[in-house]
Amino acid sequence: MRRAVGSGVVLGAMILGALASGCGQKQPTQAAGPAGMPAPLVSVSTAVAADVPVYLDEIGKTYAYESVVITPQVGGRITEREFQDGADLKKGQLLFAIDPRPFQAALDSAQAQLAQAKAALQLAQTQLKMYDTLNDTRAVSQLDYETKKNAVDVDKAQIQSAEAAVETAKLNLDYCAIHSPIDGRAGARLVDVGNVVQANSTQLLSIQRLEPIYSDFTITEQDLTRVRQDMARGNTRALVRLPSETDAQARPGALTFLDNSVQNGSGTVFLRATIPNADHHFWPGQFVNVRLVLTTMKDAVLVPNQATQISQQGPYVMVLKPDDTADMRKVELGQRQDDNVVIISGVKAGERVITAGQANVLPGAKVRIGPAGPPASPGASSPKGN
Repeated sequence: MRRAVGSGVVLGAMILGALASGCGQKQPTQAAGPAGMPAPLVSVSTAVAADVPVYLDEIGKTYAYESVVITPQVGGRITEREFQDGADLKKGQLLFAIDPRPFQAALDSAQAQLAQAKAALQLAQTQLKMYDTLNDTRAVSQLDYETKKNAVDVDKAQIQSAEAAVETAKLNLDYCAIHSPIDGRAGARLVDVGNVVQANSTQLLSIQRLEPIYSDFTITEQDLTRVRQDMARGNTRALVRLPSETDAQARPGALTFLDNSVQNGSGTVFLRATIPNADHHFWPGQFVNVRLVLTTMKDAVLVPNQATQISQQGPYVMVLKPDDTADMRKVELGQRQDDNVVIISGVKAGERVITAGQANVLPGAKVRIGPAGPPASPGASSPKGN
């Protein structure tokens, strides 16, 4: 009896030992994580190499290509207005008319003075011709002869003065009709018919040319050297958009001006881009986003923005090794390109990077890969990076 009991105890001990041994074995279908927990689930994308633009993002403001304030060149009463406020004007188009009657009278008087001067010259020349004949016979004194000769010279000068007065009177009469000096858009008129205006002082109208249009902006003096280098190579271009628009809606323009000095205090340099604006999409005085595209970075490594993380030691990316273990890589970030960011160093093209679930991943630990995210892809650049 005792023997049977002892055999049962031994058999039970053997079964318990076998069960314990089976429970300690690793399950082949589930990766083990820290403290026996399941491996974390992550999403991954593949780093790619592509040619991407190098750019500067700045805030700019638009200005009219040409801007003119119309003022009269003669004074008088406004008798006509030949345009509507806000109208598109053509160069040479009549805008205002000033009462021409006083200037017509001045022209008539100047022409009469010219005719009188010509008659006086004709008489003086006739007298000189007669004195010239008598001078040979010594019938007139030398003084009388020189006096007649001088009278001719004086009358010639009088004619020149009268002719100048006629030209001035004609010019003043022409100034009574005020024409647009440029193609552009009219602002609101500043005077109405019936007002008396003063020459060269009373403002009548503002006209601004909107096609093309300027976008003025500044860069820091630290960026000046590479901007000048790229301008010398002819690679520099500008992309301009309204703040409410996307990067895809930006309009290309040419960098047409770089100031000759750094502004005191701000340490910035003034630049200007010229943008086609036939549809008047941009309006003078608007704030715009300006992207100054300098050059193209060849074979830059791109990863999705969400793959990058920040620690006390700086930015890093969790990279998956071939055996699906995580490797923490310290990286140097470049500019953002749409939903991606350039990796200057730390990751190579073709490597897999974790884009979601990084918070649960420890360096060297295995992970489970969920639905793969799309690989990084180049595109029109979005906000400026670091």
